[in-house]
Amino acid sequence: MNESPAYFDEMLQPDGGPRGPYAQYYDWLRKEEPGRLLEKSAEAEALFRLTGITFNVYGDPSEAERLIPFDVIPRIIAGREWVKVTKGIEQRVRALNAFLHDIYHRQEIVRAGRVPAHMIARNAAFLPQMIGVTPPGGIYTHIVGTDLVRTGPDEFFVLEDNARTPSGVSYMLENRETMLHMFPELFSKVKVQSVSQYPRSLRRSLSACAPQACEGRPTVAVLTPGIYNSAYYEHAFLADQMGAELVEGHDLRVVNGRVAMRTTEGYKPIDVLYRRIDDDYIDPLNFNPDSMLGVPGIMDVYRAGGITLANAPGTGIADDKAIYSYMPEIIEFYTGEKAILNNVPTHRCSEPEALKYVLDNLADLVVKEVHGSGGYGMLVGPAASKAELATFRAKLAANPDHYIAQPTLALSTVPILTDAGLAPRHVDLRPYVLVSPDRIEITPGGLTRVALTEGSLVVNSSQGGGTKDTWVLEE
Repeated sequence: MNESPAYFDEMLQPDGGPRGPYAQYYDWLRKEEPGRLLEKSAEAEALFRLTGITFNVYGDPSEAERLIPFDVIPRIIAGREWVKVTKGIEQRVRALNAFLHDIYHRQEIVRAGRVPAHMIARNAAFLPQMIGVTPPGGIYTHIVGTDLVRTGPDEFFVLEDNARTPSGVSYMLENRETMLHMFPELFSKVKVQSVSQYPRSLRRSLSACAPQACEGRPTVAVLTPGIYNSAYYEHAFLADQMGAELVEGHDLRVVNGRVAMRTTEGYKPIDVLYRRIDDDYIDPLNFNPDSMLGVPGIMDVYRAGGITLANAPGTGIADDKAIYSYMPEIIEFYTGEKAILNNVPTHRCSEPEALKYVLDNLADLVVKEVHGSGGYGMLVGPAASKAELATFRAKLAANPDHYIAQPTLALSTVPILTDAGLAPRHVDLRPYVLVSPDRIEITPGGLTRVALTEGSLVVNSSQGGGTKDTWVLEE
């Protein structure tokens, strides 16, 4: 397999032999018939289609549900490599929660001059309705997805923090189930840490954040926008796996100061609501008055301590890519420590000098919307045409506050299976973090997303990317 020396190949060393974490798997792989692997790949696709693991792409004129392509070659991470990653993620999540509490209370970080006041006050994701509100247990980000990229054996960078409603965990779980089904002999040969405990851990973690109004075992529910949402499969999957109720806004109402769900025996109070709808739509009395997805008055119940919302309203400011650029300062301010995991160097286009640099070097940079997600609204300079570069120059000049820019990193590669054999493709990783008052749990592995197009750095499923099972070895 030919690979450019500019990229770190996670499976193979420069001499063609396997790296340590892949040694046992590589020994197995060499003995496998390529035809059998292709058959297993087709079998995996059939399993995913049978299970109904699909998603919608907004703006797709066909409105067709799609499968996320699944590659049967796993990504393997050594246990010792994972230790550093988990320490860095835990440090980061603690700092994010402290930051969120601070900006909705005393704003000490602003007073200290570590984050400019306008980055908070003028931020569309900052919710004045959360000022002075402390969520049950002091937890704002109950579920976090931290996107990581790798550039070398010991070089991991945080690409972004997903602190609102990180998606994709159902694919992590289904990918593992599929691999266990198709290659059971592999898991007796290679000792891989389990991810199957995630739904139980999610239920326990959410229950540990129940409000004071809770009596007895907490009632947990998942709030979905409904069957037409692109991630509906995941909403239903997680509710089922947790043993929680799956509800829509019209199933809920405020009754006697509590948020209650409709049942065959009348309305029953909910203690913890894992909401998969955006802030703007959660309460038409407090936010978007036209919303049909939320519950009128739920924010009043929340502020009074009658329900836990996971994640807390207003956490979206921690997703902001301009705030992301201050994360080294945020970590040091709240923990007194240097960041264990590095940020990608980031240019804030709202700053005149940074904007000039970005415009002068646009063809070499990746430009992203500060509130963007899913790979939409971004420019990958080295892959862009002259027309695309010109269009983005105009966008930057018109609305510089809406963008940040970063260097194009040499993302690591992991092989995928093709009809012609193995071929290297770029990957990222989204580990999932559960936060409660008494612990932080990080599932060993997470969702590896892979750019299936040769040379592409865009791994998002909405942009044609696929997924892999991620193995963290027991050591």
